[in-house]
Amino acid sequence: MEIEALAEVVVDCGYKVHTGLGPGLLESVYEVVLAHTIAQRGLHVQRQFPVPIEFEGITFAEGFRADLLIEGRLLVELKSVE
Repeated sequence: MEIEALAEVVVDCGYKVHTGLGPGLLESVYEVVLAHTIAQRGLHVQRQFPVPIEFEGITFAEGFRADLLIEGRLLVELKSVE
């Protein structure tokens, strides 16, 4: 699947989650529901995927954790505000 088509599916699922759950929940709630919704569309989803970083020649295995990694190609970071 092309990256643009992949992103379109993710945005569509994000909109579905947003309208279905509404505002005011914790980011972790939106993350688990969005991951489930994307997986229902037949895509492979990894949650809290560790992304290594390199600094001064040293690789840190867990530089940060990506909220969602879709099909091993599309990184999704979720944010929730009041």
